[in-house]
Amino acid sequence: MDTQFFKKSFPTLVIMGLFSVIMIYAIYTLLTPEKKLPIYNPADVNPKLVDESLLHIRRNHKVLDFKLINQNGDTITQEDYKNKIYVADFFFTRCMTICPVMTNNMGKLQEVFKEDDDIKFLSHSVTPVMDSVPILKEYAIKKGVIDSKWNITTGTKKHIYELARKSYFAVLDEGDGGLQDFIHTENFVLVDKKRQIRGYYDGTDLDDIQRLIADIKILKNEYLD
Repeated sequence: MDTQFFKKSFPTLVIMGLFSVIMIYAIYTLLTPEKKLPIYNPADVNPKLVDESLLHIRRNHKVLDFKLINQNGDTITQEDYKNKIYVADFFFTRCMTICPVMTNNMGKLQEVFKEDDDIKFLSHSVTPVMDSVPILKEYAIKKGVIDSKWNITTGTKKHIYELARKSYFAVLDEGDGGLQDFIHTENFVLVDKKRQIRGYYDGTDLDDIQRLIADIKILKNEYLD
């Protein structure tokens, strides 16, 4: 009798067990809010990193239009990053301190997202006069840059400094791109598909690189909802 009763009850017990697991998962999902990255506006950032004219802005900040030249001599604009998530930084090829570490870490990000068409990278030279296209090309080859994923760019110094101070808020106030001005920053900046800033990371710190990888995946999920 006991054996027959168990055989008849077993399917019911299995169904009840599965239902319980599903209910527990559903409750956990409802009670655990989905993580979303903040949106950074000028008023949210260290004032020393923001151009004085923008300090009052608390919403709707977007990266400005840009026009740069990459390692292949091609003109790069916002159109090349339309509907893309990207990571931006500022460097120069002759830097022997933080830049090699930053570039190597950007290369690690490139490797992680190599097959993901949604993710791109954008590096700006802060010494554009010295970093000509041939020098950038040599640097890109040396660092294993994939042209379709990562643009290493030059342009007018004032334009690049304006982007640093008025778009990305990546550097301390160190001039407006004049002859003697020079910026140096370890910041990686995460930008979403709407040209909004979603995170800042230390490009020399491996823990921050791992945090950036995780945040890019979180950001991608926003576009799946």
